[in-house]
Amino acid sequence: METYHNFIGGRWVDAADGAIFETHNPARPTDRLGTFPASTAEDARRAVEAASEAFPAWASTPPPARGEILYRAAEIITHRLEEIATALTREEGKTLAEARGEVSRTRDILRYYGGEGLRMSGDVLPATAQNEMIYTRREPLGVVVAITPWNFPIAIPAWKIAPALVYGNTVVLKPASYAPHSALLLVEALVDAGLPPGVINVVTGSGAVVGDALASHPDVAAVSFTGSYAVGRDLYSHATGHMARVQLEMGGKNALVVLDDADLDLAVTLAVRGGYGLTGQSCTATSRIIVQESIADRFVDAMARAAQSLEVGDGLEPHVQMGPAVSRDQMMQDLEYVRVGIKEGAELLVGQ
Repeated sequence: METYHNFIGGRWVDAADGAIFETHNPARPTDRLGTFPASTAEDARRAVEAASEAFPAWASTPPPARGEILYRAAEIITHRLEEIATALTREEGKTLAEARGEVSRTRDILRYYGGEGLRMSGDVLPATAQNEMIYTRREPLGVVVAITPWNFPIAIPAWKIAPALVYGNTVVLKPASYAPHSALLLVEALVDAGLPPGVINVVTGSGAVVGDALASHPDVAAVSFTGSYAVGRDLYSHATGHMARVQLEMGGKNALVVLDDADLDLAVTLAVRGGYGLTGQSCTATSRIIVQESIADRFVDAMARAAQSLEVGDGLEPHVQMGPAVSRDQMMQDLEYVRVGIKEGAELLVGQ
C-alpha cells in the first residue's frame, strides 16, 4: 500500500497532525490502495498562504509561457496514459476503456487551455472624448480553490485548474476523498512540466474540514465546486462572506425523451449508455426516461433485457461493461432509492 502526501509550496508533506485515511478499490474492497493525509484547517491555511506567496510572480509570467507548461503537462499525461487510467479504474471503478477516455480528455483540456496563452485578448471600445482610449484586459483574480468530485477524478480537476493557471491564478485543489490519487497524478504532471512552487497546491481530506476552511479563507479570490447541492450551498455561504467569486456545478435530473417515431433500438442503446455507462455515476447520467405511451411497453421490455445483459464487475477485466459503485455507502444510497421507488409504486424488473 502506497503512502501519499499533500503538495504545498512545492513540497510533498504530511498533514499538520499526521492523521491519515485509506482508500480502497471499490471492485475489491479488501484491496487497500493507499494512505492520504486527513488534513486539518491548518493544512488548508498553509496551502492558501503558499498560493498567495506564489501569485505575484506567476501572474507576471507571460501568458504564452504559462500555456507552454500546460502543453508539456499534456505530453506527460500522454506518455503516462495507461498508468494513470489503471490507477483511476482501481480507485473510482469505471472500466479501463472509460478511464482511458477520461485521461485522454484531461490531456485535451490541458492542450486547449495551453493554447489560450496565445489567445488572451481584450476589447478596444470607442471613447466619448478626444485623446482617450477605452480598453479591457484579462487579469488574474488571485488564489483559486477547486473542490472536485470522485466521479471524474482527473478530468474535472483539469477543467478547473487549467483555465485558472493559464490566466495567471494560483490554485489550491481539494480532491474527493474516494479518489484522490488521480488528482495527484495530474498535479505530478504539472509539476514535472515546470510549474513553479506554490502555483499548484493539493490538500486531501474531509470536505467538511478542508473545504470549509479553504472557502472561508479571506485570501481566496474564487471557489469552483462540483458536487451536491447541500455542500455547494454551504461553500457558497462561506466564500461569499468575504466576497469571493463562486462557481457551483451541483445536482440535477437528466431526462431522455423517447417518442413513437424514434429508432427504438438506438433509443435503448443510448439509454443504457447514459444510465449505466461510467458506472452510472456521471454528472449527466440519464436519471429518468420519458416514453410516449404507445411504445412504452416495447421500450421497457427492451431496456430490461439490455440492462440484464450488462456484465458488472472489476473495470480492469476486459469483458466487464459496468464498474461498481464507488463505495459501499454509495451503493446503499442507490439501493435506498430503489426501495423508495418500489414503495411509491414502481416495479423492479432487473436486480434484487
